[in-house]
Amino acid sequence: MIKKILLLGSGELGKEFVIAAKRLGQYVVAVDNYKGAPAHQVADEYEVIDMLNGEQLDAIVAKHKPDVIVPEIEAIRTERFYEYEKQGYQVVPSAKAANYTMNRRAIRDLAAKELGLRTAKYRYASSLEEMREAIKEIGIPCVVKPLMSSSGKGQSYVKKAEDVDAAWAAAAKGRGDSTEVIVEAFVPFKSEITLLTVTQKNGPTLFCKPISHHQERGDYQESWQPAAISDEFVKQAQEMADKVTKALGGAGIFGVEFFICEDGVVFSELSPRPHDTGMVTLGGTQNLNEFELHARAVLGLPISSIEFIRPGASAVVLAKEAFMGPDYTGVENVLCEPNCDVRIFGKQEARVNRRMCVVVAWDKEGTDPAVIKERARMLADRITVVKKG
Repeated sequence: MIKKILLLGSGELGKEFVIAAKRLGQYVVAVDNYKGAPAHQVADEYEVIDMLNGEQLDAIVAKHKPDVIVPEIEAIRTERFYEYEKQGYQVVPSAKAANYTMNRRAIRDLAAKELGLRTAKYRYASSLEEMREAIKEIGIPCVVKPLMSSSGKGQSYVKKAEDVDAAWAAAAKGRGDSTEVIVEAFVPFKSEITLLTVTQKNGPTLFCKPISHHQERGDYQESWQPAAISDEFVKQAQEMADKVTKALGGAGIFGVEFFICEDGVVFSELSPRPHDTGMVTLGGTQNLNEFELHARAVLGLPISSIEFIRPGASAVVLAKEAFMGPDYTGVENVLCEPNCDVRIFGKQEARVNRRMCVVVAWDKEGTDPAVIKERARMLADRITVVKKG
């Protein structure tokens, strides 16, 4: 029952996963590219390597010989995962899932061309000139994203022709090893949702109540659960999430993102791990939060059902300046209020617009989640990230 887990990526999501795994008695080695990352602070052991260096990644796997390899981020030499699976290591959710979702070309083509899911119209480009041609075909407004990036890095919204050069330059900063971008038609959506989808080794695929979220700069700022969408649209999202997660295989939690439009649901993206918008579940909205669900699925432990308990919301606190040694003022002004909590991530370096902590709030069943969302944002605005000392 007790397994050694190698966690690749040790941010705030990884930290909560480690806490969930430790509550189940597991042994966790947390890996990141800098010392003192959030998950390092709660794991049994930690390692510091460049996870985009295949040789370093191979060496750390050979050193620890884990039972389970759990990626928490995209910036990993994921093609190595196929070899690890051949060697008998369990990769979460699967080597295919980690590789396909690392690359927007792979996951979009799987969804649109192989599975027939409804997506935004899209084209690829590997040069500025190709991007100009793609934008002509797709039309303006449109969205430009690096093929390999996460949390909105390098993403741009092209509203007019003069924005094209800046979009290409922005994408260059988030492209990693890829020289390509994806140009997507703008979808006139009413809202965006994350459907947390849990696949199991020996059980049915389960779905959490949909989560609405608000983004800025391509990065989540607030989320609230449940999303106010029709039962028919929930069914559409579940059917699409079931198709794509079955095609990727493996066991674990997937954060499947959709646009909710007037006439139906449009598939957007997918992450094969706990999702940042899912931090709302830390407010006790469910019988098991997303990290506990992921840990159970990863370990092959049964999840009989996911029970929704109460509506809730989350709101992030961002750093406004760059400095080492952050501290936090105003936390007591949040915790004096009922039905709320604060999770400080423990990052040792503040950067402009870096997520540093999150406020979660909740209320009794029947309360409008949008009202709780506004309360969570109000409470989060009471906290300021300052330089310690």
